Amino acid sequence: MGNQPSKKKNIIVHVKTGERIGMGTDDNVFVVLHDENGQRTRKIKLDNLAKNDFESGQLDSFSVAIENGDFGDPAYLELRRDKVGLHDDEWYCEFVRVLNEKTQRLHMFPIHRWVRDGYPIKVKEHDAVLPQDDEHIVQRQEELQRKRAMYTPKFMKATGMIMVENLPKDETFSISHQWDLKSLGMQLKMENRVVGFTTERFESLQDMEEIYKPPHFPKPRIMDNWKSDKEFGNQRLSGCNPTVIRLCTKIPSNLALDEKEVEPLLEGLTIPEAIQKKRLFIIDHKLLQDLPCTDGRKICAPLCLFFVNNAKYLMPVAIQLNQVPAPNNPVFYPTDPEYTWLLAKCFFNLADAAIHESATHLGFTHLIGEIVVIATHRSLSPSHPIFRLLAPHFMYLVAINNKGMAPLLGQGNFTDQNMIIGATGMAEIIKRTYATWRLDVEGSLETDLLVRGVSDPEVLPNYHYRDDALLLREAISDYVKEVVDHYYDHPRKIAADSELQEWIRFIGTKPRFEGEIIGHMKGLPNDGEFKTAEEIATVVTDFIFIYSAGHAASNFGQYNNYGFPPAYPIWMSGSPPEDKTPRSEADIVEQLPNKKQTLDIMAFMRLLSTRGSKPLADFEVQYMHGPAYQKALKKFRAQLKRISDIIDQRNEEREEKYLWLHPREVPNSITI
Repeated sequence: MGNQPSKKKNIIVHVKTGERIGMGTDDNVFVVLHDENGQRTRKIKLDNLAKNDFESGQLDSFSVAIENGDFGDPAYLELRRDKVGLHDDEWYCEFVRVLNEKTQRLHMFPIHRWVRDGYPIKVKEHDAVLPQDDEHIVQRQEELQRKRAMYTPKFMKATGMIMVENLPKDETFSISHQWDLKSLGMQLKMENRVVGFTTERFESLQDMEEIYKPPHFPKPRIMDNWKSDKEFGNQRLSGCNPTVIRLCTKIPSNLALDEKEVEPLLEGLTIPEAIQKKRLFIIDHKLLQDLPCTDGRKICAPLCLFFVNNAKYLMPVAIQLNQVPAPNNPVFYPTDPEYTWLLAKCFFNLADAAIHESATHLGFTHLIGEIVVIATHRSLSPSHPIFRLLAPHFMYLVAINNKGMAPLLGQGNFTDQNMIIGATGMAEIIKRTYATWRLDVEGSLETDLLVRGVSDPEVLPNYHYRDDALLLREAISDYVKEVVDHYYDHPRKIAADSELQEWIRFIGTKPRFEGEIIGHMKGLPNDGEFKTAEEIATVVTDFIFIYSAGHAASNFGQYNNYGFPPAYPIWMSGSPPEDKTPRSEADIVEQLPNKKQTLDIMAFMRLLSTRGSKPLADFEVQYMHGPAYQKALKKFRAQLKRISDIIDQRNEEREEKYLWLHPREVPNSITI
């Protein structure tokens, strides 16, 4: 290049190929660049001699001479692939980055598309444009047509939700992520076998505690205090299922409380006084009543009443294990015989775990997330700013859902063997909850807290989930709002954005024709129509929160809770207690999961609790670019750093650290 005449201009073209298996190509790749004055380069072949360019996950660099010395900075790019030979390579290009060596200016052209033989892709710098402003609307419409064929929705009768019919090739795991996941799974299974050979049957709780060996099976944090009522209350606020506790404004008519048993636990208050002072809270799992389970197994549908004591701890004061009062369905109290009360708590947690794993975790992070992924790919062009804003939070979600459906909802697999509800019960819980779930209530953090009566720290102290989640929700909201306001600075842009309106319609409840398979999500603005930028920002914020913080809070503490089955069992043999006969430790051990189940649960929960992706705002793939976006992202990252400092300080003062919503622990997306 040093011998080129001075009129020639040198540029460096960097091309990133996607990281999934099969995204590379051996075909010829060409670019044509256009500057801001409409000048264009020749068709430039990108090729490094003696190097295998465009392999999966590879960043290739090409030094190119432009003949026209007056050519300015590139503002527009055409990218094409021409097939070589009889093979039919496919190529997924992540981005093209162009460096003007004279000005040292970098120009980013995000692609994020499959480049088809003979069909050039034309994009502007930064490539984030509303459909009504796109010069290449035909290209855009053709891309969406192909995407709709790839992201075909399938209605799942068992859950009442939609999933993608076939896993699209660009939704598979990357080579490195897939290997890491398999490697960890194999390590855990090997450790499982070793423990299995050295352990026969649990004879006592102490016998069970001795199987925990680091590094793969460290002692779960909950083991130390799992029998205590204080820890049982803390599980509602900082455990895996912190979104079901609500203020008790009236004792349910079917909760057969004995005031003489309860009021001595209320520190001098009567039940009406405790309600008036907002000191009583309740969890009612009536959703589980008459739940069909695998092999006809049964699960109780309990109610549990809690009291915030003067020391500001949430303490259980009554548990009724089934909905209908009866002589064989007594209300259990902390004053009952020790192991009888402990057994009642075990059966309550059994029900709570069923709700958590089915609805809170699988249904309303993983499966809700897949609905949005399907809608986004079917309705929004890769050039759409909302696509680019959401896309980093989709990484591996459909892949992990595809991989996870077999052990969770497949017949005879993990759930059937190790959860009392089995796959039948899990699917039915999802179906029952989705029938009433609303994005603007349960799916919107601040509204959900208000509806449940738990938004005030003075009313419900030590609610670490709420306190940390609100910080993250605000940061995500500020970030999303700045981006949305930049692109939708006038309501007419919203009304004219056909892709955005189709997106929210598909997610919602308004089919275009009878039998159309859509998301049927309730609680969307204007029944599935955007009118304001605030509505767009709120919906996008809620979705990003679900993918990141919502999933982190419900997933990453699983080993620390379920990893020690007595503390939070997902399986109990036999029937729940029907009277207050004193029980023993042996009675509890007899009903807990057996050795094989325990080891399977430990390995599965340990795998689910791992993190294999980057933390929030440190994106594996950067989809969005441009000065306005970079400004918003910089602010977002600064807010997350501030939140990290706040949570670090809070954890210094808390009796037990709450780590699940620390920004460094919250991934961008649902990858496991």
